[in-house]
Amino acid sequence: MSAIKKSVAIIGSGPAALMLAAILNEKLFDVTIYEKNYAPARKFLVAGDGGFNLTHSEDIEQFVTRYTPQSFLEKSLHSFTNEDLCNWLKRIGIETYTGTSKRIFPIKGIKPIDVLNAILNELKNKNVQLKTKHEWKGWNDKNELIIEYNTKESFVKADIVVFALGGASWVKTGSDGNWVKLFTERGIEIIPFQASNCAYQINWRDKFLKQAEGKGLKNISIICNGVEKKGEVVVTSFGVEGGAIYALSPQIRQQLNENKAADIFIDLKPSLFIDAIKNKLILKKDKTFTTILKEELNLSPTQVVLLKSVVSKEDFIDINILAEKIKKLPLQIISMAPIDEAISTVGGISLQEVDDDFQLKKLPHHYAVGEMLNWDAPTGGYLLQACFSMGAFLGRQLNLKVN
Repeated sequence: MSAIKKSVAIIGSGPAALMLAAILNEKLFDVTIYEKNYAPARKFLVAGDGGFNLTHSEDIEQFVTRYTPQSFLEKSLHSFTNEDLCNWLKRIGIETYTGTSKRIFPIKGIKPIDVLNAILNELKNKNVQLKTKHEWKGWNDKNELIIEYNTKESFVKADIVVFALGGASWVKTGSDGNWVKLFTERGIEIIPFQASNCAYQINWRDKFLKQAEGKGLKNISIICNGVEKKGEVVVTSFGVEGGAIYALSPQIRQQLNENKAADIFIDLKPSLFIDAIKNKLILKKDKTFTTILKEELNLSPTQVVLLKSVVSKEDFIDINILAEKIKKLPLQIISMAPIDEAISTVGGISLQEVDDDFQLKKLPHHYAVGEMLNWDAPTGGYLLQACFSMGAFLGRQLNLKVN
């Protein structure tokens, strides 16, 4: 074991940074976290406002397939799985439970701030220093970190530097992507940020919006570029948002980038094959098609209104066409929501710029983890899990390298 501790400077205090600090061996490292905000992990706390989804309970082999590109995070996720995260949280006093959606949450009564405080207490016990209102401003000519505090600059020389600066959404939390310029100046390739897990714009007809705005389309599946995702979405004046559409962000974004529009297809009745739908339409001749859709196919009023807004009157009374549209209703997306309204972003440091341990190839002993790297994941606990896993993986790798 090394007699002299290595110094580690972590820039940023999100989930990846906090987990890294928690995993690093305090007998090997002196760890300091530098955070520009008045308090740590602001995006982590804001993300918990609508229900604090920490991770997902599905089998890890299926879990790893949720990411784009899948191979980039596979090693980290296997090294620190969703089960590992729950066990670690339990050890620091945070009990979790699996909801009906198979997502994992803290048990009732535990708020996001409680989870954060438990993590911070763990770091305190490991003698990790947390310096808030300390903003990283780049490097000086000696390759030392320039840290600004109360308008005064100081220089920090660390044996190991880890950047965990986040993406470019939710600027109010400090996740603004302004760090891009500093890395570009060092010759590091940056992929322009784009929104992910966001609302998508559809030019709805006014009549449809009056009946459907704010209502959900449940138990549906959506197809884009041959990829199908099940779940639900909410109709908004802007377009659609929700888990099923978020999960198709990579495919929708690709079409928008290439064609300025994206075609999606909604299966309003994924549990039935098209022949079964036709049979129900044929056998109930004493009822109107609208009644059949509601009573025999159990389509919601919002689903029926959507069908009628897309399908012509002539096609609506044609059994074959109506059945086809129920299974594959075409809609066109014309744009994404503004990047700052997105739950997450894709883009940032090109994955070609880091090695297998997230070390920047052009900056030895400098690492980058979290959302500042160019990977993508849907909501449902996958984003947080990836950040926790990356931090844990890097922490273990550094422990091995120094020990």
